[in-house]
Amino acid sequence: MTTQELFFKLLRYKSITPDDDGALFFIADYLSQFKHTIIDVEDTKNIFIYKRFGDGPHLSFAGHVDVVPPGDGWNNDPFEPTLKDGKVYARGTQDMKSGVCAFVQAMKQTKKFNGTLSAILTSDEEGDATHGTIEVLRYLKEINFLPDYCIVAEPTSEDEFGDAIKIGRRGSINGYLHVKGKQGHAAYPEKSVNPISQIAPILEKMADHNFDNGDDDFAPSQLVITDLRAGMEVTNVTPNELKMMFNVRNSTNTTKQSVQEYIDSLCGGLDYSLKLTQGSFPFVTCKDSAVIAAIQNALKVVTGSSAKLSTAGGTSDARYISQFGIDSIECGVTNDTIHAINERCGMDEVEKLEKVFLHVIKNWK
Repeated sequence: MTTQELFFKLLRYKSITPDDDGALFFIADYLSQFKHTIIDVEDTKNIFIYKRFGDGPHLSFAGHVDVVPPGDGWNNDPFEPTLKDGKVYARGTQDMKSGVCAFVQAMKQTKKFNGTLSAILTSDEEGDATHGTIEVLRYLKEINFLPDYCIVAEPTSEDEFGDAIKIGRRGSINGYLHVKGKQGHAAYPEKSVNPISQIAPILEKMADHNFDNGDDDFAPSQLVITDLRAGMEVTNVTPNELKMMFNVRNSTNTTKQSVQEYIDSLCGGLDYSLKLTQGSFPFVTCKDSAVIAAIQNALKVVTGSSAKLSTAGGTSDARYISQFGIDSIECGVTNDTIHAINERCGMDEVEKLEKVFLHVIKNWK
């Protein structure tokens, strides 16, 4: 099967999270020279594919076959890939069946490797991710078979293929602030407690506040207000309460505790409550790691350019992988149409990514 045929085959699976639509069984069958273990949890399908070639390090690729819903307004059937002007249009082309296709095809061609080669695949990355990659990692830890290094094939390139790889990710802290007031008539403000008036003087100290100045690996951890509401959409009644939601993409220099302390310092004297949740934690892989050197060298050979090391963007399953002490990076195609209508990816990018992964495997030490 050619790379294009494999790519189109994967894209035709209507694998809207957390349904893999049979894609994982197909991949396991396609890589029949490898062993595989099914690790399904509730409605999530997971599979670990592996082969021990030698006594060297354990290198794993990781990815997800699930996609977000396609939405309306496509120029073609989002699950019937269309090749036009060198680009393939379908849901999941960039995020991330391109990456899955590339490492599966590279593994298919591998006859020799200095160590253990494996793949971690899930059907739940775009959703809650509660029973996805994290469950595979827990299983591997139990049997003492965790990888030493992992390449997550998420789309990481920015302007052109190979110009950036991710060596870490920021964490994500969500905040829910509830300020209580006392509802009243707008004509008699002295008889009410208006939570909007209470928060107005401190709002500018919250919006876009930087908790740190960033560093060589991370941008500043900034508070971004995402929702603010109060009242009943009338002009003559002051609101009884105000609710605000915010997000902080935090570096290793900012913690949930420091966010709590800052909001508390601003809201002293108010009748308020604050709930903070953290869905992911920041991490950065040491720049001296063998996996970073291997990917940079492969990209240089295939594209002729040097990839910058980045920690920008949202979250990926690398956040779970790094928690297990595994040197984790992300490398993939351009990410300019992920989750969009008419998502598309250059076919040449998928083929180049396959060459990059093949180079890593063949030259792994």
